[in-house]
Amino acid sequence: MARMRIMNLTEDTRAGALEALLGRSPSGYSEYEKTVRDIIDDVRARGDQAVFELEEKFDKCVLTKETIRVSREEIEAAYKELSPEFVEVIRRAAANIRAYHEKQVTQSWITTTEDGIILGQKVTPIEISGCYVPGGRAVYPSSVLMNVIPAKVAGVGKIVIATPPNAEGKAAAGTIVAADIAGADEIYKVGGAQAIAAMAYGTQTIPRVDKITGPGNIFVALAKKACFGVTGIDSVAGPSEILVIADKTANPRYVAADLLSQAEHDPMASAILLTTDRGVAEAVAEEIDAFIEKLPRTEIICQSIENYGYIFVGEKMEDLIDAANTIASEHLEIITENAFEVMTKIRHAGAIFLGSYSSEPLGDYYAGPNHILPTNGTARFFSPLGVDAFIKKSSIISYSKEALGRVHKDIEVFAENEGLYAHANSIRVRFEEE
Repeated sequence: MARMRIMNLTEDTRAGALEALLGRSPSGYSEYEKTVRDIIDDVRARGDQAVFELEEKFDKCVLTKETIRVSREEIEAAYKELSPEFVEVIRRAAANIRAYHEKQVTQSWITTTEDGIILGQKVTPIEISGCYVPGGRAVYPSSVLMNVIPAKVAGVGKIVIATPPNAEGKAAAGTIVAADIAGADEIYKVGGAQAIAAMAYGTQTIPRVDKITGPGNIFVALAKKACFGVTGIDSVAGPSEILVIADKTANPRYVAADLLSQAEHDPMASAILLTTDRGVAEAVAEEIDAFIEKLPRTEIICQSIENYGYIFVGEKMEDLIDAANTIASEHLEIITENAFEVMTKIRHAGAIFLGSYSSEPLGDYYAGPNHILPTNGTARFFSPLGVDAFIKKSSIISYSKEALGRVHKDIEVFAENEGLYAHANSIRVRFEEE
């Protein structure tokens, strides 16, 4: 059984952990890029027929134009497969997610001056968004809610979902129900790189979308990367990760449970504890051992911990904060005596959870903030998925002749100093009579 490593937090140990974590980036899997590129080129060239053949090859599923889209009858049947209790939980989670994202809505604005200058910004939702929903190791209805609801709140005209079918040609009932509750318009039974290619380029059946969001395996991540520019994407997501900052007041059992909540995702998921208390470190390691003996998905958890599980003991809270900012984790829990004070010093994290009763799964499923988060250190420059991902902003500029007249020579000087004389001329011709 794997055991969490306990190490003193030093410059060397921090750098070693960071190097290991960043090595999990999808950008590091170049050996798969040709396979993904071939799939994209095939779908781009042959459309539906390529998708049908690739689905038969990879998902062992025979599809046609008539069966690739989830029908209303299939949606109604999916509701019957789930317990009424679970359906109501999905509805309540959806309401929380919708309420949170409604607070992110940005309005267009205009400013004017008395001399005839009008400046502003026009906010426009994208026309069609595509959401990828995994269907391999596990099925994630929560990801459907997190992708579709912000798009609906933003005002996207059409929302398309792609998700892998099983060998019988059925999409997961939880995915279908969550999509229906969230307000998706179309659901297609297609997975992997072929799904990303189909949404990016369009086929005879699947519409071309303006942006693709949602998590997936390495082939999905590389396909999104390859299609960026043809369509927008949220990010090239890596494996899941959690970092916990804890002091002597933390409950070791809670901390251990939270670390394992991410380790069970994937053998490449990371779980890291930063603490100022060696007693807490030892107790957390023991609790992890005890949990592993009881929890399912033991093989995945053990691989994750063995490869990317760390417990670091630092001398001061400032050292832990510096390490957390360096790692820039997807999920960051702060379980300390003064959690809110520590939070103010965090610069880089996807989602921050404060206190003993704000464990990471609360954000995954129910609280409202989005769980599509930056990974692999990209929280240094990326934000969680939200309404802004589904809108575009256009600048508005209008000058009267009087307003332009006062500044036209400045613009001409600027343009000529850049060697762009036609730029200067397009301003100058408006004042030739002067």
